[in-house]
Amino acid sequence: MTGSLHERVAAGDVRACARLLRWIDDEAPGALDELKALYPHTRGAYVLGITGNPGSGKSTLTNALIRELLKAHAKVGVLAVDPSSPYTGGAILGDRIRMQEHAANPNVFIRSLATRGNLGGLSRATYDSIFVLDAYGCDVILIETVGVGQDEIEIVNCADTSLVVLVPGLGDEVQAIKAGILEIADVFVVNKADREGAEKVVQNLRALQELVRGSAARVPEIVLTSATRGDGIAKLVAAVEAHRAWLAESGEGLRRRRHFLEQTVLRHVHQRLLAEVEERLARDGHFAGAVDGLLARTADPFTLSDEVLAHVKAG
Repeated sequence: MTGSLHERVAAGDVRACARLLRWIDDEAPGALDELKALYPHTRGAYVLGITGNPGSGKSTLTNALIRELLKAHAKVGVLAVDPSSPYTGGAILGDRIRMQEHAANPNVFIRSLATRGNLGGLSRATYDSIFVLDAYGCDVILIETVGVGQDEIEIVNCADTSLVVLVPGLGDEVQAIKAGILEIADVFVVNKADREGAEKVVQNLRALQELVRGSAARVPEIVLTSATRGDGIAKLVAAVEAHRAWLAESGEGLRRRRHFLEQTVLRHVHQRLLAEVEERLARDGHFAGAVDGLLARTADPFTLSDEVLAHVKAG
């Protein structure tokens, strides 16, 4: 297939899609220009976020969701955010291993993204990768967060619908309060529901929902699943589709899409400004001397921050 990289992605070339995603993840020269040209080809794919604590079975659940979603959608994309390798900086491909049954399916595209130090459960390349899979022709894009703890709430910045996965035996209903996960969930998934204690998790979630019912625009549905056995997956997809319909009817879907685009712009501005500031400071011998002053307690970090900002604004 001939043509530029972005044209080939928009035409459904799987190799071009994989290459552009690699360029984005590696911050390769030319990636930004390709994204600029690709954006008009995006179509507004539905983005489904999947988050939860380590051990909650997110990868197995994602695998089961792919199987079910393919029954109603032509093409499914997956962005699986993995921890970074301490040696190469690349993604440790644990999530893709669990999705091998779909590897040869031409209607499924799975890409692992390394966190590379990014907090919040996502990779810094996640936002731009969504545009690529959208233009490539995916109807639904699944984003599985890394699973590193209780602060994986950045998913709300880019997902139309967020699934929060809980399991019996980990005290997740308490952790949900600590992490603010109760507020970000559009659908609660109590996975590994064949284990003892699943109903207790459901009861606790319902009790927590009563505390916010008056202020919530929509009370999240609670779905019990056993992803390894395929139990409850069809019901989960039905709950997702019901939320998707509510997004369209209420206007919340448009608000979320606008927020995603705002966050995309702000993230690029932040990254470029930070790189510019670091480059200027690296050329400025005064900054290194000022840091020596911090060590000697003859200066303070807060005044130095003001001076750095003033220096950058002065050009």
